[in-house]
Amino acid sequence: MSDFSATENQGPLKRWLPLAVIVAVAAVGAFTLRDLLSFEALAANREALLAFRDANYTITVAAFIALYALIVAFSLPGATIATLTGGFLFATFPGALFNIVAATLGATAIFLAARWGLGDRLAARMDASTGTVGRIKSGIDENQWEMLFLIRLVPAVPFFVANLVPALVGVPLMRFVVTTFLGIIPGAVVYTSVGAGLGEVFASGDTPDLGVIFEPHVLLPILGLCALAALPMGLKLLRGRKGI
Repeated sequence: MSDFSATENQGPLKRWLPLAVIVAVAAVGAFTLRDLLSFEALAANREALLAFRDANYTITVAAFIALYALIVAFSLPGATIATLTGGFLFATFPGALFNIVAATLGATAIFLAARWGLGDRLAARMDASTGTVGRIKSGIDENQWEMLFLIRLVPAVPFFVANLVPALVGVPLMRFVVTTFLGIIPGAVVYTSVGAGLGEVFASGDTPDLGVIFEPHVLLPILGLCALAALPMGLKLLRGRKGI
């Protein structure tokens, strides 16, 4: 039996339960965790965190990845602070790796929840559609790898949107995981490196410059990667117009 058929046989409540839980937790977390998951909270607890890391490194890594994944999975405030914390606690490397793994796990949870609730049904209906809707779905399917990399690389695309949209157009799970893991590497490395320098920031009483990703020396290479990701789509379009 196909995933679509299995989803059809589920009751509406069961289909929507995962997304409903995410939305409910996100709404509560937006009001209750804003101060807890903040730069000020990190600054106030930095010595205790470093001491716990030094005494329990493996446990700290596991707990950090689990908490970061939960923040992403439930769209809680503090994902950027979590990335900075990864750099602060574990340096740029392996901190960036821990951040990427955690963000990918959380993103995958949202993807699966969306696909369980609506994605399979919507994708199946789009596949069965003709006309404009069918052509849009076909175009997305022909360029899935490129589109997935683009929405991860472009800093302006909200992370939650980049997790939700692929589920609604029938992207395979493994393709989503691979493109998420690889696509978030540039941004994760940048923000993790900022976190790795928080010791000096704390000492001076300043706040980190989170706009660094939009600095030309950082943004231009990322835009270059975006251009490379979009190049195959451009070539396909050009060949289609020329009838090649």
